[in-house]
Formats: sequence, structure tokens, C-alpha cells
Amino acid sequence: MQLKSSGAAQPAEHADAPAQGSSPQMSTPAGATAGGGEQSTSRRDLRWAITGILVVFFAAMVSMNVVVTALPVIVGELDGTQIQYSWVVTATLLANASSTLVWGKLADMFSKKVLFQWANVIFFVSSLGAGFAPNMETLIAARFVQGIGLGGLTALAMAIMASIISPRERGKYAGYMGACLAVATTAAPLIGGITVDTLGWRWCFFVGVPLSLFALVLVARTLKVPTHGKPGRIDVGGAALLVTVSSLLLVWLSFAGTEEFFAWVSWESGAILGLAVVLLAVFVLVERKVSNPIIHLRMLANRTTLLASTASASIAVCLFGMPVFVGQYFQIGRGLSPTESGLMLLPLVMGNLVSATVTGRLITRYGYWKAYLVVGALLCAAGMFGLSTVGAETPYAVVLSLLAVVGLGFGAQMQNLMVVVQNTVQVDRVGQASSLIAYFRVFGGAAGTAVLGSVMAVQVAGYSVAEVNGTSASPVYAEASGTMFLVAAFLTVPAVIANLVIKELPLRTTV
Repeated sequence: MQLKSSGAAQPAEHADAPAQGSSPQMSTPAGATAGGGEQSTSRRDLRWAITGILVVFFAAMVSMNVVVTALPVIVGELDGTQIQYSWVVTATLLANASSTLVWGKLADMFSKKVLFQWANVIFFVSSLGAGFAPNMETLIAARFVQGIGLGGLTALAMAIMASIISPRERGKYAGYMGACLAVATTAAPLIGGITVDTLGWRWCFFVGVPLSLFALVLVARTLKVPTHGKPGRIDVGGAALLVTVSSLLLVWLSFAGTEEFFAWVSWESGAILGLAVVLLAVFVLVERKVSNPIIHLRMLANRTTLLASTASASIAVCLFGMPVFVGQYFQIGRGLSPTESGLMLLPLVMGNLVSATVTGRLITRYGYWKAYLVVGALLCAAGMFGLSTVGAETPYAVVLSLLAVVGLGFGAQMQNLMVVVQNTVQVDRVGQASSLIAYFRVFGGAAGTAVLGSVMAVQVAGYSVAEVNGTSASPVYAEASGTMFLVAAFLTVPAVIANLVIKELPLRTTV
């Protein structure tokens, strides 16, 4: 799998704004080269190729949260702490966020297909490493490497779609991917619960391996992606700075305010934040001077991109943080088994699935998208504030209804925000645009999960996950979950504001 530079496709650099005046008659069919590159993909091969992409995308997203219902068992068996509990997820999100923009930049320079295959291989190997982990430290390290593969699979799946399907038609496919993302992420705890109750927790990490191999073969045989980029040096310095800044912020969010580490206001907090600010300033200077930056800062100057990125980061806590802590609420706070805890997330799954599929098709049919984003953000925030009232005695019907509302709100936004941002750039920048929105989504989710983990750690200080799990319902964990959901609800408010003020632009009918 040798990387091939795609520089011959388009020597001239395009503006970041979408072409004006595109007409349906000028539409590029799905799979056409749209300006050169590899051989076009037939309709039949296109369907199979997208199937392969969705299969490994599903496996990758399942792996993100399949440990949710298994975590209490894993942490108990490996003698972990509450901080390590959240970092099994946070480490994956950190690597995912940090690597996403690098993968996106590479996608604009080399073969997206080959890069997608390499990301799949990384995911495959790290899944085996996590499954055989002998302790918490090894497990977290393997999950970090897994996050690198996930970053590539996420960004490249979006970039490949954007390279072969026009933004107007992409609404339908974004609905499929959004439904796949929603079902995989929220059904993963159920899969994990059943797995840990039958085969054991290690098989939670092995479950994606056969899907990964299947997708590797299918994509290799059927996918042909047009190339549009320019050759150039990879911005290694910018990538290293971005990873460092992201890591510093997540470490601070995870450890600040906990008894084991340091207070929110302390010299340690000041040192970490001060270093992060300095390195962020250096990163901006580097990106302005290098000829081939990881992030073209002009993208962030685009109003639509900035607002969509803000909304994605804000609601990402519902994607990444919700399954983790809802599972903990049901399993430890209410005394349910891993399988029962996973079943309780089905309303969240169904809400996501219905909303993502229906809104994606409506956007493709009518071309309008803002109303779905606004309504979705309002539903998401309302559901989260409702969950802030839960406790040890809250009726299950109330909790499940609120989870369904959150699912409906989230599904109307996530993949549609990706389509909106991709519509602001020409095809030779679509890798960066896709990875940019994915970065904010994953970093927002990682930051939210880290914050919520710290909130829980403060409230249950003195209690061991291993001691309370599997014995009986713990009212302390149940009541702490309500406070944690209140914090999560406030984290979704910026999405409401961003979606209200975003300007609706027509979706292009050309790639």
C-alpha cells in the first residue's frame, strides 16, 4: 500500500468558497472523476465500496463505546480508578482528535483509498492489543493507538464520500452515515453488555476485527477515488504542536479539581494552561508561514465553518460522553447488569437512527438544512436538562423518554453539520474541511467526557468502582449522575446559539 501523490490533478488552487451558479444540469454523477485522477467507479461498485466504508466505519464507532457497559467490570478486574475509568474512553478520543486533521491533510495530498486502508490496519492491530491488555496502563495505551486509526477512518470516510458525491446528493448518504454513527455509538454499550456477560470483556475489543478484515478486502476490490490534490511537504511541526496543545487541554480537564491531582485554581493548572496558550500561539504563527499547513486558517475565518464547528464540539458530549455515563448510571447507580444497562440505551439509538435518516433524505430532496439543525439543537439541550433531574428513584420510563429526545436532537445535527462545512470548500480542500469538523467533534467529545469524568470523580470521592459495582445499586452514583448531566446540558447550549445564527447557503449540485 504505497502512497501515491495526487498532485497532477489540479495545478491551480481554488478558493475556499463554493462555486456559484452551479446548476443541476452540471451535476457530477456519483463516482465520476470530476476533473481527473483514478478511474471512475461504476454505480454497482460505488454501492459496494460505500458498503465497505460503512462496515468498517460501523466497526470503528462500535469500538469507541463498546467498553461502556464493560468498563465497571474491566476497571474492577484490572484494579483501576475512576480517572482511569474515563481515560479508557478519553485516550481514544484524544488520539482520534489529534490525528484527524493530519489524516485530512494527507487525504488532500495522497490516495484517499490507500490512506483509508492504512487506517484500517492500525485499527485492526490496536484492537488486538486492547483485547490482550494485562493491566489498565496497557489498555489505555492500546486505546490511544486505536484512536489514531479511528481518526483516519472517520476523516477519510467523509473525504471519500465528498470526492465522489455532490453536496446535494450527499445529504442522503450523510443520513446513512449518520444513522450508522448513531446506531454504532449508542448500540455499542448493548453489544458490550451482551459480550461481557457471555464471552468476557476482552471480546469487546475483538468484535470489530472480522468486520475490519471484510471491509479491507471489499474496499480494495471496489473503491476508485478521484484525486484532486497537490504535492507538498507534510507540516510535521504544525501537527506536533496541535497534538501537544490538544493533549495538554485534555489532561487539564481530566485531572483538575480532583483530590488525587490538583485544584482548578492552582499553580499546576496555571502552568498547563499557560503552556497550552503559548503553544497555540506558536501553532497559529507556524500555520500562517508554512506553504502546506495542516489547517488553512482561512477556513476558520469562514462564518459557516466556524459556527458549524462550534455546534459540533458542543453536541459531541451527547455522542461520546452520554453512553459512558448513562451506562454507569444504570449499572452502578441503579444496579442493572451490563446487558440490561445496554438495553436501556435503545431509545437513544432509535432516536438517533430515525432523526439522522429522515433529515438526511429531506435535505437531499429539498436542499434546506438550517431548520433541522435548530430544532435538533433545541431537542438535544431540552433532553439533557431533563436528564439532570434523574436520581436513584427516577422512574425508568422518564429516563428512557428523555434519552429518546436527546437521540432525536443529536441525529438531526451531527452528519448534517459535516455536509454544511464540506459545501463551503472546493473538492481539493474537502479532506481538510472534513477533518476540521471531525476534529472539533471529537475534541469536543473528548473534552466533555474528561470534564464529566472529573465531575463524577469529585462527587464519588472515597468510593471505589470495584467495591460498588456488582454488589447493589449505589444511590451515591445515581445522585451524582444528575449533577453530571446538568453540567453536560450546559455544554450543549453553544450549539443552540450557533445553529440559530448560522446562515443557510444552498448546497452545490456538483462535487
